[in-house]
Order: sequence, then structure tokens, then C-alpha cells
Amino acid sequence: MAQALTVSRPEERSGAPTPQPIPAARHVLHVLPGFGVGGIQVRLARIVNALGPRFRHTILSLSGDTNCRDRFDPALDVVVERAVPRGGLVARLDADVRRIRATAPDLLATYNWGAIEWAMANRLLAGARHCHFEDGFGPDEAEQPLRRRGVLRRLALKHAEAIVVPSRTLESIAIARWRLPASRVTYLPNGIDTRAFRAPLVGVPLFPRRSGEIVIGTVAPLRPEKNLARLLGAVARLDDQSVRLAIAGDGGERLALEALARRLGIAERVLFLGEVREPQRALALFDVFALSSDTEQMPMTVLEAMATGLPIAAVDVGDVKHMVAPANRTFIVPRGEVTLATALAALVADAGRRHALGSLNRAHVDNTFPFARMVEAYARLFEGRP
Repeated sequence: MAQALTVSRPEERSGAPTPQPIPAARHVLHVLPGFGVGGIQVRLARIVNALGPRFRHTILSLSGDTNCRDRFDPALDVVVERAVPRGGLVARLDADVRRIRATAPDLLATYNWGAIEWAMANRLLAGARHCHFEDGFGPDEAEQPLRRRGVLRRLALKHAEAIVVPSRTLESIAIARWRLPASRVTYLPNGIDTRAFRAPLVGVPLFPRRSGEIVIGTVAPLRPEKNLARLLGAVARLDDQSVRLAIAGDGGERLALEALARRLGIAERVLFLGEVREPQRALALFDVFALSSDTEQMPMTVLEAMATGLPIAAVDVGDVKHMVAPANRTFIVPRGEVTLATALAALVADAGRRHALGSLNRAHVDNTFPFARMVEAYARLFEGRP
């Protein structure tokens, strides 16, 4: 009988472990209505950076805006492209299908109503693994649901593995109003790495603080649904010359808001800071954080303000009341200029309360919304793990 011949590899003869093949990075194709600087886009950049090389990413901006692209770690395999829709519905769906098939992603990730056609194209013809991320809706749906959109969401998302929402409010809307299957609606709250909001700031401050002043501040793109006119009106009602309002953000509403500040007689007490790449540079100069939006779900800016140690005065939208520390909930008020002014006035008048609420908010965000937990939840979604 012939003797079997065994050939050992050098590493086996030397006792060294056999190198294991490095698994190929999973490819995620992200389709967003736009990739300008905003809460969804900044959150995605932070998650991609934290996940590192275990994934590669192609990001398509349907508006053509790619201003958030420089938030990514340049060492990672991330491609950001413009994919502005062209032609009629049939032509657009055909182009979407061809792009999905050509990319052949391990996962298609679509974001918000603006990317729903890509979800539909995938369901009809492309057939990629698919997760849809809903962070909210525009002012056109804030008060009254649009029945046609609910029907289209149900059709487009019928085969999606998960419909991911960041707030309990939106979870209820997705199930009750849009009638999406409860078994596939996944609540995944935002998380935040608080270390960046605790570190001492380096460099020249964004603006000089005046002696004895109290700064009410907000961080928001200047868009209609943020209703910064409400915040300007609320500050004007305070009639307190020691109060200044600082608005970090830019957008199409800026000229109108500057004109409104002049009409209200508070222009000299309002600072328009423009876009601030590092929000902590603005937040560190605030005494109170204010939010005046008509529609939100789980705004990252509120988490960032809490991490900074600020009290929050806000209108009651989305999950804001449930995000803040319980003691701060008194200052989350029904939507209105007068109610917001009342909340702001109470905080302006009581420095001790401001500091106490800020400390409670900081501890609450540490315990309730950790960044690592959010990142791991996204990794499981991208990989298709339960």
C-alpha cells in the first residue's frame, strides 16, 4: 500500500499560527436626499469613522450637495458622489435599478422620503438587501399626514429588512400612521461621544463674551422647519438687555431672519455665526440651549448641548421631552412664541437652576445615549446580524 505523503507548511513546522484570510470589507450603498452638513449626514460620518475599515461605503447625494464629505476619515474607503435624478419617474427608476445592480452592494441604505424612489426601484427589480432610515419629515407632513406618501412608503418598504427610526414618536407614526409592519420598525436612538464636548477649547473663541451677559444659543441649519423666527420673537419678548442670542448655522433663511431681528429691535443682540464645523465651539459659549423647530425627532444638537452641560429650553416636538433629564422637562413647552419665551425667561433669571440642570443633563446623556451602543447597532444592521 502506498504511504500517504503529508506536506507541512513552514508556519506549521515552526509552530507559528496559520494566518487567517482577512474578510473583504462589506460594501454599503447609502442614498440620501442630500449630503450637505446636517444632523443625519454628520451622524453618518461619525458612524462610518467609528466602524473603520470593516466596511466600505458609497454615498449618493440626490441634491448634488456633498459639503459633508470632508467629515470622513481620509484613510477609509468612502466615495461620495452626486446622483441628481433626471427625467420622468420611469426613467429615474430605471437609472436607480441600473446603479444598484452595477454597484452590487452588500446592503442598500436609503434615508428619508427623499430616497423613497430608490427603495421602490430596489423592491421592484434590483433586489439588494435593504434597510431604510427615517429621521423625520418636513413641515408639509408635520401637522397632517399625506395619505399618498403613506401608501408609497408601504409599497416601497415592503421587503426592507428594517425601517430604522431614532425616536419613539416616529416609531408610533411609522406603525400607526404609515402602517408599516411593527416587526420591522426598529427603534435605534442616536448616541453621542461626549468626550469632544468636555475637552477644553483651543483657539480664538467664536465671539467674545460680555461681562454679565447671558447667551441663549442654538445650532441649526437656517431652514423654514427650524422656525428660528419663533426663537427671535421669544428673545424679543424677554426685553432684557443682558441677553444675547447666538445662532450657529447657515442657509436660505438667513437674510429673512436678519431682517426680522431688525424689525423686532434686537439686531444688536443677535449673532449669526454662520456654519460652525465643530458645534462644541459654539455650545461652550452658551448659557442656555434653545430649540424652536416645528418638526424634530431626536435632534443631535440637543444631545450635544446636554453633553456640554447646558439646560434646554425647547418646544415639545418629537422625543425632546424624553431626551432631557427629568428635571429639565418643565422647560420643554407647547409650541409657541410665548411659551418658549416663558421657559427662556425662567432660566435666564436663575443661574443656580441653569447650572444644576446642565449637570443633570450631562449625566443623563452619558448614561442613556452612549455612542458605542449606537455604533454597534449600526454594525449589526449593516452586517444583517440580529
